[in-house]
Amino acid sequence: MFIQKIGVISHTYRHMHRYSEILAVLIKFGFGDLISSLRIEQYLDIGRNIFVKRESRAKVESLSRAERLRLALEELGPTFIKLGQALSTRADLLPPDFIKELAKLQDHVAPFAFTEAGNVLETELKGSSSTLFQSIEPVPLAAASIGQVHRARLTDGEEVVIKIQRPGIRRVIEVDLEILYHLATLVEKHLGGWDLHRPTRIVEEFGRMLAREMDYTIEAASMERFAAQFLHDPRIYVPRVFREATTVRVLTMEYVDGIKASSLDTLRQGNYDLKEIASRGAELVMTQIFVHGFFHADPHPGNLAVLSGNVVCFLDMGMMGRLDRDTREKIVDLVTAVVRRDESALAAALIRLTAWDDEPDRHELERDAMELVERHLYRPLKEMPLVKFVYQIFEVASKHRLRLPMDVLFLIKALGAIEGVGRDLDPEFNLIENAAPFVEKAYAERFQPRRLAEDIFAQGGEMIHLLKEIPVELRQVLRMTRQGRLRVDIQNVTQEQMMKNLDRTGTRLSFAIVLAALIIGSSLMVLSDIPPKWYDIPLIGLAGYLLAGVMGFWLLISALRKGKL
Repeated sequence: MFIQKIGVISHTYRHMHRYSEILAVLIKFGFGDLISSLRIEQYLDIGRNIFVKRESRAKVESLSRAERLRLALEELGPTFIKLGQALSTRADLLPPDFIKELAKLQDHVAPFAFTEAGNVLETELKGSSSTLFQSIEPVPLAAASIGQVHRARLTDGEEVVIKIQRPGIRRVIEVDLEILYHLATLVEKHLGGWDLHRPTRIVEEFGRMLAREMDYTIEAASMERFAAQFLHDPRIYVPRVFREATTVRVLTMEYVDGIKASSLDTLRQGNYDLKEIASRGAELVMTQIFVHGFFHADPHPGNLAVLSGNVVCFLDMGMMGRLDRDTREKIVDLVTAVVRRDESALAAALIRLTAWDDEPDRHELERDAMELVERHLYRPLKEMPLVKFVYQIFEVASKHRLRLPMDVLFLIKALGAIEGVGRDLDPEFNLIENAAPFVEKAYAERFQPRRLAEDIFAQGGEMIHLLKEIPVELRQVLRMTRQGRLRVDIQNVTQEQMMKNLDRTGTRLSFAIVLAALIIGSSLMVLSDIPPKWYDIPLIGLAGYLLAGVMGFWLLISALRKGKL
């Protein structure tokens, strides 16, 4: 979602009414000191004169600052509730008491009128709703800040649910985001230490997240991709999407008659195996993360339904996480370092996984990682609360000015949610025991011959690309020479020394080209799967790798003897 920057006063006044409401609520809940620190009194005269009843003031003062923040966000409405929910995953930004309190934010609001829902349907479906739907129940099944869900029946008799976006919500969110962006710029400017976390970047990312959540065609595509991942897995069920009745503001999907994972008594009465459901739910989430790299980022009890046979159904896919293979492997390295209690490897994994402006002091980071590991060394690994420990790891990262990617934060949110569901269903549930096989498999897979061949082939491709770029770079050097813009630092060397250096450089370059060609050729032979084979590896490709290894080692020894790599 596009965020208009409103640092200019003239543009700020366009949002003055909403800006006044936001700041007045912050003052009401005791955040006047924050407003003073941000120096925004000039934008709000009402803020200093707002009247708060004495009994209300006493009630607010009796609450913790974290509780007051949650109440303020709830009163400010949809955008701020969503922001609070997003911040509840940011252990690198907020203390644990704030994280715990913001996790309580509920996205439940009063439903809007069915006539308004009907108008949205008619507009989005271009007047064809009557030909698509036989009937629509006027009372919604659920209502949230962005939309609400109605049960309906298609003309062919199939039962569906329709997710309809709240009228006017897009404009409300756009205005709130613009104000949040302005507040974020003031935070970066006036609050010491917050420039590290880039509040403006956080708001921009939050805006992109909301934009995806408000485009129901993206959610429909996510459901279809999610279903394709588990097409032949009987443990999971994903509702079908009806594309002919789906638009940006309307999503029509199959109605699933299941039991919410939070309805423990109903599950027990139906003789469901709660222990099996907990284990199965965790295994499915781990499969999403470590196998497919595309996962449900908010699997809380309300988004999980249980069907006959202990089948798990994931609902509401407006928030999905994506992890490429490289990021997944960095996470595996992090987990492996924790399991081995290797603080040096843990520090290195943190640096690789996070973003930073200045590389942290490795010694200090290793020391803090060692203290964290030692805190948990006395207890068996299965007793370690995984999500709590992950939060502590990223608190260490934050201390050293390391920033987490958003999808890694989504991963933490997903793990926290499924761990909570698992413990509700089974008091003996342990997430680490469910995660361990997936981490071990992911770690072992990178050393499989076929995977090694693929990696070497990819690196060979990079080498070829580099060799193709060399003529382009040479042409650029020649062009700069003709234009008189080439600067050369000349050292006093003899012609004989120069010829030796050129000869050695040419030899090594030729050697490197032959070596790269040998690696690429061997990779092609391995991938082609041509016999004869040894341990399922084509012997010709293996021989090529061995020869490449000898040549590479020879080149390295030669360089070391000359004192230069």
